[in-house]
Amino acid sequence: MTHKPGYHLAELNLGRLLAATDDPRVAEFMGALDRVNGLGKRMPGFVWMMEGSGQPGTGNTEAKIGGDPQFVSNLTVWETAEALENFVFGTVHRLFYERRAEWFEVLGKMHFVMWWVPAGHQPTLDEALAMLAELQANGDTDRAFGWSYLKDAQAWKAHGGAQAAAE
Repeated sequence: MTHKPGYHLAELNLGRLLAATDDPRVAEFMGALDRVNGLGKRMPGFVWMMEGSGQPGTGNTEAKIGGDPQFVSNLTVWETAEALENFVFGTVHRLFYERRAEWFEVLGKMHFVMWWVPAGHQPTLDEALAMLAELQANGDTDRAFGWSYLKDAQAWKAHGGAQAAAE
């Protein structure tokens, strides 16, 4: 199911940068955050994004996970899975997705999760981390899942198939 009436699709994506946010090794990624996030916010089906400080070029890199300044998160809400899939794999975002190994460590466990939230709900980072923990513990369920759980979602298969570093 890629749409649930009365609900929107939330997604959390975690990544650990290879270097500090001001390091030249991640400068291209950091320099593109405002452009890519701005595009996402203008996409049909976009609902909400957890914001950082609002400072240019920071995206949401201030939301440290476990106090680690290189652990960054992206938390968004979309009207449908198709809308999210179109943004992730059908825009310039895809180019950065395909190059993620240049800027992010490969994590040893699942770091991407989606779940349905009531329309109008803005999930917290703690809520999102709890959903990720549920996915890590139980695999795909109706409550927390990855792309493969959404039978109508297909674009992810053409762009790496398995969920790897920094979706």
